[in-house]
Amino acid sequence: MQIWVDADACPKVIKEIVFRAAIRTKTLTILVANQGLVIPVSPFIKKMQVSAGFDVADAHIIEHLQNGDLVITADIPLANTAIDKGGIALNPRGMLYTQNNIKEQLAIRNLHTELRGSGIISGGPPKLSQRENQAFANSLDKFLMSR
Repeated sequence: MQIWVDADACPKVIKEIVFRAAIRTKTLTILVANQGLVIPVSPFIKKMQVSAGFDVADAHIIEHLQNGDLVITADIPLANTAIDKGGIALNPRGMLYTQNNIKEQLAIRNLHTELRGSGIISGGPPKLSQRENQAFANSLDKFLMSR
């Protein structure tokens, strides 16, 4: 089992939590982004810089994802595709996406996209709170300990 991080938009605090967990549990973790990344020196943490472009990092993750791998992403369509391929997904707010809840989350995301497009609502989700950072750390630890 590996951890894949959709790193372009992943908050720094979430990456730091992932780094500590990867080293502690000796779990190979790959950060994928279309920009340069700074990562700690560790045999368990690697980075992959892909070319710029819409969903290039997502496509790289899906192409290399194995059954049972964990994808850390706020991108619900990426999470959906990862789950369809046999992976598991965790968002930076601590919600673990599974076959049981991803379709509902995707429908909610699509509705919000339509409402933003029509001007009924604006903006995206609020900034991560300390409580959500802790929820993410707890969900990640729980997942890693169950493996």
